[in-house]
Amino acid sequence: MALLDLLAGEGPANRFEAVVEEARRQGVSGADLRRVEQIKRLALAIQARLERRQQWSAALTTLVDTASDLASPYTVEDTLKIITRRARLLLGADVAWVTLPAAGDDDAGFRLHSLDGHVTMLNARLRLPEGAGLAAAVLAHRAPLWTSDYLTDDSFRHADELDQWISAEGLHAVLAVPLSRAAATAGSLHVADRSVRPFSADEIAQVSMLAEIGGVALDRAVYLDETVAEMSALRERVLRAESERADARALAAAQGALLDLVLGGCDAQLLVEECRLRLGAPVLLCGPHGTAIAVSGDLSEHTREEFTRVAKHAGTLLDPSPALLDDGIWSVPVLAGSHHLGALYVQAGPALSGDTAQLLRYAARVAAVLLSLQEGGGAVVEGQLGDELLGDLLISVPRPREVLERRARRLGIGLDQPHVVVVARPEGDAQGHAVTRASSCARRMNGLQTTHEGDIVLLLPGTDPGAAARTVHDELSTLPGSPPTVSGAGPVSDPGAVLHGYREAARCLDAMTALGATGTPASTHEMGFVGLLLSDQVDAERFIQSTIGAVLDYDEQRLTELVRTLDAYFETGGSPTYAAERLHVHPNTVARRLERIGDLIGPDWQRPERALEIQLALRMSRIRRVLRERKAPAGDAAGDQDA
Repeated sequence: MALLDLLAGEGPANRFEAVVEEARRQGVSGADLRRVEQIKRLALAIQARLERRQQWSAALTTLVDTASDLASPYTVEDTLKIITRRARLLLGADVAWVTLPAAGDDDAGFRLHSLDGHVTMLNARLRLPEGAGLAAAVLAHRAPLWTSDYLTDDSFRHADELDQWISAEGLHAVLAVPLSRAAATAGSLHVADRSVRPFSADEIAQVSMLAEIGGVALDRAVYLDETVAEMSALRERVLRAESERADARALAAAQGALLDLVLGGCDAQLLVEECRLRLGAPVLLCGPHGTAIAVSGDLSEHTREEFTRVAKHAGTLLDPSPALLDDGIWSVPVLAGSHHLGALYVQAGPALSGDTAQLLRYAARVAAVLLSLQEGGGAVVEGQLGDELLGDLLISVPRPREVLERRARRLGIGLDQPHVVVVARPEGDAQGHAVTRASSCARRMNGLQTTHEGDIVLLLPGTDPGAAARTVHDELSTLPGSPPTVSGAGPVSDPGAVLHGYREAARCLDAMTALGATGTPASTHEMGFVGLLLSDQVDAERFIQSTIGAVLDYDEQRLTELVRTLDAYFETGGSPTYAAERLHVHPNTVARRLERIGDLIGPDWQRPERALEIQLALRMSRIRRVLRERKAPAGDAAGDQDA
């Protein structure tokens, strides 16, 4: 009866043993004592079962409360915090946490989330390498795993950082169960104690049930977060679309107002004033040479001077996008097709909004319409006629000379005057902008421009093809991308010679490409004997004079023997000593003569490429002298030989 009283009163286990001891003191023995001990064991078993049922009841209550809590909409982080806190309370554990795959494709492994009960900060951004820890084993087996003493258990792969944190927290027993999401194992739920102990089947089952409930809630929380993020992004896109729609309407109204002014016959000043009102900044309209056409805005004298200075230094603008120059001044070119009519400048600050930039580009187009109407379209027509004329000069079918010259005179160009032919080959995808820039350059220099066989061809007045090639190269090099390759040939003073000059310049261009000299300017005269070979009309005299003319003139004026010294120097393999023996002079004399030669034709005359040209020029000079002596009377020839 005493044992039943203890059982009914949920007495502690040691009191049951005290009843058996009391029976022994009272003389109970034999079968009666054994019956008392058996009743004690049955009572303890009943008490243990009642305690398990109470624990299950408490666990079920905790699980129901957890499910009730997780039924409310939570973020992912809040959901994970509820799961770890409930797991810790469910088993009365010291610490609980969740491991989830690390975010990012380059960040493999797992990270710890929502720790509850921890006492150190070593867990901050703690990452488990892939395949290490109980988390990896749980994912591999898709079943709960536990260890009574984590640090001494070698049944799984350890990670140094995690072991350090486990040791710092003083944890021993650890239980891990899968945390599932939508029929897929996404991570694991962990509970741990700071004492060495096993985990019962009931505890494992309870934590597994909690993980299943938590997995469903986590899946919903993730979906909710994604939905909220998508709704927020959609709301931002709607607001942006509404703002862009309103801006587009305002931009369309501004464009219509500018175009109405031009079609209504306004002048440049009225158009510029309307642009200032629409842009909210001072505006300056300039012609193709930087001359101010109209200006509007409350500008001080200093600002006006700054506008003018920037406009003149900006040069020819051909990129249709607004470009920032100095002191917040933006520029956009005024173009009619490929012809440059001027530029529009706006003092709008260091940055432009998209709508302002678009309105500025449209204002420049409207200004181009106005200027074209005022000029009667003459500039555009003139440019087209010039392109057609140069195209006709480059075809092999002969055209009447009188017709070509008459067409040229209408354009203000005299084909009987010296002109040079320049061929430019842009690199990359800058062909369109390069054609526009080359057309503007040709107009400024009173020349012609067209495209022929994929290259840009210019016919420019002058006698120096190298200088013209450099001018065109400098003009086109300001465009984005790699600089163009430019060659020059000429001069030509006849309409029929333009084609020959083009072919010579084209061969020079191909030679420059083959020699790896792309992106540079040159002319056939500047390429030495290579240019001599490329020329349609071989000009040996020009080559000799440009190579060793200074030495020949020095010998003729001072009666020296620098040319003989050069011959002896090259014939003896570049040895001043052997050259002195051949000339029957002292080596010091040869050295002084070579120094004088360097002063006359440049210090780099002994470089292999220069030396080759000099030897070729020397040989051509000797051949020329022999040919002239053969033409001269015999007596004169003998006299020359004696001399």
